[in-house]
Amino acid sequence: MLRSTEEVVALRDALTGVGVVLPSLCVDPVTGASDEPFALVVLGRCNVRTAEKLASVLRGERPPVGAHVVDVRDGRVGEVMGHVGGNAQLRPVGGGREWDCPPESTGPAAQEEVLRARVRERNRAARLP
Repeated sequence: MLRSTEEVVALRDALTGVGVVLPSLCVDPVTGASDEPFALVVLGRCNVRTAEKLASVLRGERPPVGAHVVDVRDGRVGEVMGHVGGNAQLRPVGGGREWDCPPESTGPAAQEEVLRARVRERNRAARLP
């Protein structure tokens, strides 16, 4: 049981490292308590957005779906919504119209940049009639 638990922790760390969180990830208690040499791992339930992130990571897409990035061509911060025709589809952090960006023109967005973009969008929305 100890080895299986360590492997689950390693899997959780690896997934978290690529931005995927499976909240129900655990060792199956029935097979973990049995004499089976390898307990089953419960990957658990997740929402569609998390499943999209996981699929994106497994496909090797860069940047992965769900990541916040900066379009280095103009400094806009966006969330990766998908990949079409070799481009990443980015949506502004506060919502809005998506734009295409070549993956090589993206850079990781610092947490401060994402927060700044969210605040800017909230302030803009508050000024609307």
